[in-house]
Amino acid sequence: MHTRHFLQLIALSALWGGSFPLLRIASPAFGPWLLAGVRCMLAALVLTLLMRALREHWPPRAAWPRLALLSVLTVVAPFVLFNWAALVIPAGYSAVLNATAPLFGVLGAALAREERLSSRRLLGCAVGFAGVALLVQLGPVAVTPRVVLAALACTAAAAAYGFGAILMKRATMAHDPLPASAVVHVAAALFLLLPSGVALPSAHYTSGALIAVAVLGIFTSGLMYWISMRLMREITASAATSAAFMIPLFGVAWGGLFLGEPVTWGMAPGCVLVLAATALITGFNPFRAPPER
Repeated sequence: MHTRHFLQLIALSALWGGSFPLLRIASPAFGPWLLAGVRCMLAALVLTLLMRALREHWPPRAAWPRLALLSVLTVVAPFVLFNWAALVIPAGYSAVLNATAPLFGVLGAALAREERLSSRRLLGCAVGFAGVALLVQLGPVAVTPRVVLAALACTAAAAAYGFGAILMKRATMAHDPLPASAVVHVAAALFLLLPSGVALPSAHYTSGALIAVAVLGIFTSGLMYWISMRLMREITASAATSAAFMIPLFGVAWGGLFLGEPVTWGMAPGCVLVLAATALITGFNPFRAPPER
């Protein structure tokens, strides 16, 4: 992996890491279904406007069913599941459970025979989980049926991301990233239209929730999905999903900078393990000389 790809993964992780605190703000106000629907509508609007500005063309109609399936796996299901979990468990728990996505991505790519299940990648998954455990110091949460269900919802969402990365990789090879991203979010908005309408009367809006959903829809959904598809065109699916290991790292950093949460030197080993896990899965080696042209 080239250095620029690795740096792009870090940048994506930094932005996605802020999405979990935003879900804790927006989900109680909008509800899981309406929040997902509004988020997808905003993303679809932004991507469609970008397509018009850049004079991109929509993919052929024959490609829409596969892109709709990609939409279910990488947008609709994870958004609704993480939104519901945000009503029950802290953002840190969701971020940690999201870090299981690379494992599902590695397993899915191996099952699809698109990537080899190497010992290096399995070691990377194990190291990543260890790093996340050291990095995020979670407070005690009473184990109730709702907490268990919320944890399972986050794990299912991470699995959808991981397995969906395979379809995402295939989509990047068949279509330009921007039109494909736009179709994915248009399809997601259509899927969520009815449940969003049902949930609309029970929503109660606050200024903080409106700002949160705007950031989620425009940036972490629309623009970042497009950028991630562009990146996945150049790297493997499992390498792209490895960014999930770094999301808790940035969650701790943002909490320290903006919320005054404690950041100690004791977290340094976790940070090192998280970065090492990403390097193992992606194959990135900063000390390896680039190939001669």
